[in-house]
Amino acid sequence: MKLTRRSTLTGALGALGLAAFPLSALSQEDGIVEMVMGAEDAPVELIEYASFTCPHCATFHKDTFKQLKADFIDTGKVRFVYREVYFDRYGLWASLVARCGGPERFFGITDLLYQEQAAWSRAGAGLAAEEAPLAIATELRKVGKVAGLSDAELDACFSDADGAQALVAWYQENATRDNIRATPSFMLNGKPIANQNYADFKALIEAELE
Repeated sequence: MKLTRRSTLTGALGALGLAAFPLSALSQEDGIVEMVMGAEDAPVELIEYASFTCPHCATFHKDTFKQLKADFIDTGKVRFVYREVYFDRYGLWASLVARCGGPERFFGITDLLYQEQAAWSRAGAGLAAEEAPLAIATELRKVGKVAGLSDAELDACFSDADGAQALVAWYQENATRDNIRATPSFMLNGKPIANQNYADFKALIEAELE
């Protein structure tokens, strides 16, 4: 069983290398689900562009985001949209795990991925080049299993090369339109704002609510 799973996973990972993806644009009609938290009719929309391998994104989600959620998202004042950025293939693989549970489990898995970022993203340190990707993918699977995903679900999500290609093209389309060059980056009611402390975020959102 281990040999079969290793073989399947290794083949899937080879299919998901970013360098193999053509850069032709795909539209949001290609089945990409926008991950949204909060009331659809909230007066303020905050979009975050983030990478699962970005330490600053992990810090934002461990600290500032929890306060923003309690004060503005849970109270119906802010509609929060999370959009992935793929600066590396491991961020893409983490996204596949996060999306594997569907919209209902996405943010819970996202929280786990950021909590465990140091462990899974560095799992390949010191290993041979051909072994490092498998080590990282194995750790990502562990996160998925903790979140309640089955081996069959994870196999299917890691093997979805078409879905991964669509995600990369979707990211490129979003990043080009909104001029995203770093993570985390934010759009507040269509205007770009920088990553900042909670007090400054709060002041900007409250200004939009006036």
